[in-house]
Amino acid sequence: MIALIQRVTKAGVVIDGENIAEIGSGALVLVGVRAADTKANAEKLCQRLLGYRVFSDENGKMNLDIQQSNGSLLLVPQFTLAADTKSGRRPGFSTAAPPAIASQLFDDFCEIAKAAGTDVQRGRFGADMAVSLVNDGPVTFWLEA
Repeated sequence: MIALIQRVTKAGVVIDGENIAEIGSGALVLVGVRAADTKANAEKLCQRLLGYRVFSDENGKMNLDIQQSNGSLLLVPQFTLAADTKSGRRPGFSTAAPPAIASQLFDDFCEIAKAAGTDVQRGRFGADMAVSLVNDGPVTFWLEA
């Protein structure tokens, strides 16, 4: 699994003109699921995300994780993160998990984050989403599990 983390001051998701998710300070996380991923990958990646120190402490250093910073997560399924881009000029998607598996693993990922006590908002799997954000920093990281 892949998580593209973007520290934000605000972020949101709109589907068909309806605002379905919105956060203030925290992280927008685009989540990609590969064909070989399992629930164990979802658990490992979520634990890494929850403990990843990308938020500033009182000295301006990135020493705080999402919970220590009292931030929220906006989790958005992102099919294209699992694309094969090693060659050619068009991405291939044979490395991405089939929709039924990817949807379940994305749901598992969201539930793991919620169970940890984090404020979680989420996008909708398979929907055409308009995702907006104000990147804080900018700070962006790529995690894999």
